Formats: sequence, structure tokens, C-alpha cells
Amino acid sequence: MMKNIRLLLIPALLLSACASQNDMKYVQGQVSQLKEESQVIKQQSAGSYSEITQYREEVASLRGQIDELRHDYQDSTKRADMEDSLMVRKSDDLLNRLARIEQYLGFDSSVTGTTQAPTVMMPPVPASGKSPEKGADQPKRQSPAAMPAPAAAATGDALLDEGLLKMKKQDFAGARESFNAFMTGNPKSPKVADAQFYVAESYFNEKWYEKAILEYQAVIARYTKSPKRPAALYKQGVSFARIGDEANAKARFKDVVTLYPQSPEAKLAQKQLDKK
Repeated sequence: MMKNIRLLLIPALLLSACASQNDMKYVQGQVSQLKEESQVIKQQSAGSYSEITQYREEVASLRGQIDELRHDYQDSTKRADMEDSLMVRKSDDLLNRLARIEQYLGFDSSVTGTTQAPTVMMPPVPASGKSPEKGADQPKRQSPAAMPAPAAAATGDALLDEGLLKMKKQDFAGARESFNAFMTGNPKSPKVADAQFYVAESYFNEKWYEKAILEYQAVIARYTKSPKRPAALYKQGVSFARIGDEANAKARFKDVVTLYPQSPEAKLAQKQLDKK
């Protein structure tokens, strides 16, 4: 009986041993697969970490460049403000010196802003050298009531219109006289900046670019909120270019593009910069 039981146990043990080997092989296969997947994950993680590190370095580099540009911009703004202030002082000094020189040389009032005394016409002396006797044929004097009234001088905005009309006729000296009269008589008018700009334009049209630069600077420095300021900056840059000062011309064109990017003058200034 015992022998029979032992004989029955042997096949059971063999089957059990076979099952255990199959389980072991399955488990080993799973472990190997997990190892391979883990290795792949490690490689991907290493690549991702490398990319993240590279991105961090690029971001840090960009931040450094932004900080550097911000610092350069602040320095440029400070330099521009100092240069503008210096140019205003120089322009005022030059204008005063020019006015004194022109006054000394006796230039006309359209440049110096002074008025000349009217010339008094003396009656003609007869060929005999004697004064005409009373009762002789002489033109009768008209009474004040009978004399024609002098034409009324233009005032206010009419002076601007008069100056612009003279500009069209290329009477630039006469135009300046009208514009200066407007500024003198209407110092608080919002159109004073326009009159100052037209004075600069008159010199520009005469190709007196050095003088135009000074007059445009008056618009730029004194009337910072004027709609004429972008045009003054651009035309000042053109004036600098006309006298061969490319550095200041380029600086002014950049100012127009930076300060007034939406203005028509910004497009013109950018074209000038593209040429340089």
C-alpha cells in the first residue's frame, strides 16, 4: 500500500517542479522587460534633463542680453537728454550771437526781428536852388479826413496765413517777418510751435541748413508736445545730412523711429537709415 502511495507522489512532484520552473521563467522574463523599460526611461530622462538645462542656459543668456540692452538704452536716453540740453544752450547762444552780428551789420528786419525806421522823403528843391514861393503851383495838402486810411496790419492767425503765402512765393525773408510777428504778438497761442517750425522751413528752403538746424532745435526742445516735433526731428536730420554730418543725421532719424514710430516721418526716417 505504501509503495503505491509513493509511486503516486512521484508524478505529482515532477509536475510541481515543472510548474515552478515555468513560473520562474515567466518572472525572469517580466523582470528583464522591466529592466529594459527602466533603461529606456532613464535615457529619455537624461535627454529631457539635457534639453531643460540647455533651455535654462538660453533663458539666462536672453535675460543677460535684455539687461544689457536695457542698460544701453538708459545710457543712450541719458546721453540724448544731455545732448539735447547742450544743443538747446548752444542754439540759444548762437541765435543771440547771430542776432547781435546781424544787427551790427545792419541786416534786414526779417532776419534780426528788428524794425527799421521809415525813410523820410524831403520835397524836391527847384533847379534855381530857391524854395518855392507861397502861392506858387504846389500840390494842395489833403486834410486828414480826405487822406486814404492805411491798410490794416495782419494780426493773429492772419499773420500765419500771410507767412505761408509768402513762402509759396519764395519770399522767405518776408515769411519769417510774418512768423516772427505772430510769435511776438501771440506768445501763448498753441500755434507758436507751428510758426517756429515754419521759420525753420524757410531757412531749409533757402538751403541755409546750419540756420535751419538751430530753428528746428527750438521746436524740438521747447515744444515737446507739438505735432510738428516729428517733422522737426526728421528735417533736422536731413539738414545734418545735407551739410555732411552723417552721425547727427543718423541719430535724429533713429529718434524719429523710436519716439514716433506711427508717424509718416518715421517711415521716411527708416528709409534714410536703410540707405546708410
